[in-house]
Amino acid sequence: MTGHDASGHLHVSAESKAPYAADVLATLREDAAAVVARYPVKRSALLPLLHLVQSVDGYVTGRGIEFCAEVLDLTTAEVSGVATFYTQYKRHPNGDYTIGVCTNTLCAIMGGDAIWDAVSEHLGIGHDETTSDGKITLERVECNAACDYAPVVMTNWEFFDNQTPESTIRLADDLRAGKDVRPTRGADKVCTFKEVSRVLAGFHDGRADEGPAAGPASLLGLKIAQERGWTAPVPPASAAPAPAAESAAKKGASK
Repeated sequence: MTGHDASGHLHVSAESKAPYAADVLATLREDAAAVVARYPVKRSALLPLLHLVQSVDGYVTGRGIEFCAEVLDLTTAEVSGVATFYTQYKRHPNGDYTIGVCTNTLCAIMGGDAIWDAVSEHLGIGHDETTSDGKITLERVECNAACDYAPVVMTNWEFFDNQTPESTIRLADDLRAGKDVRPTRGADKVCTFKEVSRVLAGFHDGRADEGPAAGPASLLGLKIAQERGWTAPVPPASAAPAPAAESAAKKGASK
């Protein structure tokens, strides 16, 4: 069993279990040591280590699972259980760019379903499938937490707001052509899946402050509140007893 049936450590291709080259393994061990050092209990480093493996292999390979298990003193079953639980961990080769089309309720009725149908037909692939050139993996995704810009598409977790079938097809074509693509918000350029995986492993690329983090629609409520002098209500002092007074009251009631 291989490909989309790769649900655990045993069910992966023989190629994905081939040992790392010596130089790749040495760099992995050095990076892994830096990650593990951030945690008081080393098994807590499993999530970033899985991202680190993806930054090298492009997905969570059999050898990557064995590497994480060895470094963290876990079983391969424990590592597989985590790797198959979270959708950001891929168990078969992933494209250079993951295009996620939100088809949750609001995005769907605003055009997300139409975007999905058009892009899927244009690329000739369905959910969690990859184009033959290895460039694009297409996904249906749940809420991207950007409903004020529906319909929203994400590429390697960068936002593309207010999309249409035409604009998303153009996005996919530009990525396949090797063009630099700039998201609506966030970094100045969409990075590859491997590059983003390294950032998620905890190795910053220095691009966190590029571009706007929020757009006008997200900030409108704050703008109106500031213009009108609105602030959050402050509860009166008598609304809740002070901890010491509350404790004393409880003791008195128990006598």
